[in-house]
Amino acid sequence: MKKTCILTVAESKRLIAKGVVALPEVQAALENGMLVVGTGTTNAYVLQELLNDRFDLRRYRSGLTTPDIPEKTKEPAGEPMPDVVFKNGEIVKELDRFNAVQHMKKGDVYLKGANALDYVNQMAGVLIGGSTAGTVGAVLGNIIGKQIRLIIPIGLEKLVYEDLNELHRITMEEDFEGPRLWPITGIIFTEIEALELLCGVQATQYSAGGVAGAEGSVRLIIEGVDEDVNAAMELIKSIKGEPRYLL
Repeated sequence: MKKTCILTVAESKRLIAKGVVALPEVQAALENGMLVVGTGTTNAYVLQELLNDRFDLRRYRSGLTTPDIPEKTKEPAGEPMPDVVFKNGEIVKELDRFNAVQHMKKGDVYLKGANALDYVNQMAGVLIGGSTAGTVGAVLGNIIGKQIRLIIPIGLEKLVYEDLNELHRITMEEDFEGPRLWPITGIIFTEIEALELLCGVQATQYSAGGVAGAEGSVRLIIEGVDEDVNAAMELIKSIKGEPRYLL
């Protein structure tokens, strides 16, 4: 059976979040290990699912990409939440996304969002604005050296067509002005992986975009046995209408 669906950016983030929480690696780290949830818009959805708490998403974010005049809600954003680090399922308040890696070991999990996606080569790119290279600059050495699992929740909306290493090179040229791009590798986790993990179906993106709220959306083909495809469509139905992320 083959069916299709359209996912808005917010719906995709919710689907990805549900999938990330169900990952065996994440569940193992929660049960007996450490799990870091880096700040970011997609990771805020992940944290909501982990805590079973629909807190204000704006409270758990880092850098943002917005238009010149971003759309805003009437309600002011709450105080920023501190970084969330789990150890054996409990939040360790004295640790954050920067210093937690000093206490992590092989097999622990670090969740980090990204800004660009090369799905074919399973690479992501992170925009770097500061001189210390943000979260990536602070933790990547420990992640690689200790063989910490880096999981990158990222929506298909962030697909780029150029080689990320080439884009990195361009942003490092002397006459370039703007955020640099740092290519990273890890476990890429998109809507495709979420649907496969949660429902056992194969998802394929075959178009994108739209208007009237569907800007940035993706259109997917969902393929599998009837029972699995119907389960996927029910899951998608359950997240339909996820509110847009507004400032």
